[in-house]
Amino acid sequence: MTHAVPLPALDERSMRLRRLVIQALDGGGRGHLGSSLSLIEIVRVLYDEVMNHRPAEPRWEGRDRFILSKGHGCLALYAILADKGYFPEAELARFCRNGSYLGGHPEAGKIPGVEASTGALGHGLSIGVGMALGLRIKASAARVFVAMGDGEINEGSVWEAAMAAGKHRLANLTALVDYNKIQSYGFVSEVQPLEPLADKWRAFGFAVEEIDGHDVAALHGALSSPDAESRPKAVICHTVKGRGVPFAENDPKWHHKSNIPAPEIAAMYAALETI
Repeated sequence: MTHAVPLPALDERSMRLRRLVIQALDGGGRGHLGSSLSLIEIVRVLYDEVMNHRPAEPRWEGRDRFILSKGHGCLALYAILADKGYFPEAELARFCRNGSYLGGHPEAGKIPGVEASTGALGHGLSIGVGMALGLRIKASAARVFVAMGDGEINEGSVWEAAMAAGKHRLANLTALVDYNKIQSYGFVSEVQPLEPLADKWRAFGFAVEEIDGHDVAALHGALSSPDAESRPKAVICHTVKGRGVPFAENDPKWHHKSNIPAPEIAAMYAALETI
């Protein structure tokens, strides 16, 4: 599935979360804009509609767990956590500043709602496998969701974790691939092609769904329940890097930027209003 046709307009909920991302980017003057904007609908559906969680009790035992394995996309995670009340939205403006707990990658134990420190790529699925096994041993009904980047799954450790998940039939584990087709060194198809990606996950014992990662209804359908045959699930989410800021969409230059000037930030806010 690709976005060969024009994308539909974003609704106000998606727009609000993108404004929070840009608010943080403005505060820090840096960040992974493209990798964060491609994730917005994924975290939105998880936190709004799918996951059991309590912002006032971030360590509530019965909560579902979310691990952002592609930690560099943390602006999306910070936006939804702030929106849900895990910490004040004003903290977003201190992103990557001295004294703030919102660093360039999520840090567990410092940021309420963050389950694991991530950013060294290829580790999130292994952490998720361990959590899912532990929850099953405790007879917990909680589920574990792990979001990974497409470039990230070049890491061999991802497939070691997938092999273990398939072996143990971890039906409480869902792996999401943010398949925006661009990684830090360029287009995935040129750096390290992934296809046939769905077949790879199936070979490791996963139930697989392939959807438009900006389609809220499709995400809800894929994520709302575990696999009926008690297999771990992989959801391949076709997304657009930089979605919502047209001049950044599908452009590898926006994987990460620092020292972003004020006029460029203003252009991001203005671009959002034209979607």
